[in-house]
Amino acid sequence: MDVYGLVGNPVGHSLSPPMHEAAYEALGIDARYVTFEPDPAAFEAAVRGADALGVCGLNVTIPFKEDALAVVEPDELARRIGAVNTIDFTGERPTGHNTDAVGAVRALREHGFDGESLDGTTAVVVGAGGAGRAVAFGLADAGASVRIANRTAARAEALADSVPGATGYGLSELPALLSDAQILVNATSVGMDEDETVVDARGLHDGLVVMDAVYTPLSTRLLRDAAAAGARTVDGAWMLLYQGVAAFERWTGKRAPVDAMNDALRTRV
Repeated sequence: MDVYGLVGNPVGHSLSPPMHEAAYEALGIDARYVTFEPDPAAFEAAVRGADALGVCGLNVTIPFKEDALAVVEPDELARRIGAVNTIDFTGERPTGHNTDAVGAVRALREHGFDGESLDGTTAVVVGAGGAGRAVAFGLADAGASVRIANRTAARAEALADSVPGATGYGLSELPALLSDAQILVNATSVGMDEDETVVDARGLHDGLVVMDAVYTPLSTRLLRDAAAAGARTVDGAWMLLYQGVAAFERWTGKRAPVDAMNDALRTRV
């Protein structure tokens, strides 16, 4: 039996186990997906131990995504983003990857643009933390012109300096940034624990595709405001799904059963 899993602290809330195990069941793979919650000081030892025990792959979540860069061999994208969320043990040494960027772009392309290219679009990313970094790099690599807005403008500007062609701003500039944009992504946690949004509804319009990285709840205030303005909306569960799909396909070399994984995910969000 193959073993895959998630390492983080805490991980009890994670929806990854049922999503991945639904994929194993759909394809008849003899595997399990388990969670690991090491003490933060023991993260490197946990990864080394997983490798020694024959674990095939790990997803990585808070607070270890940046720590993983020093423990495994990160690929070029993970190195640029500055975070690893997927570890692959199948090579000569553990390698690190970032499927958050891939997941965000695929969610937007398939559920906001009907499979069309994002090349040439203008995207506004709200938030300059870990999720914001992944989304900004993913969109830039997909050909979008990226504008990053953050509560602290200097942090947005610093991130923009590392993302090809990106520019950074404070939140007060959001209305102007959105006026001619085609994509808006909330990459902050605002809307998760309270019915709030960082985006003034008056700045939303029907030419936008709006994605919220928050997936609990699925219908955030931002997405409700966007729908009311006539924008197309993409909930956060799609980004979660597709980052998991990318990890599954990297680990197994098989095409992921996306429908089965999505069904398992959406029965629990």
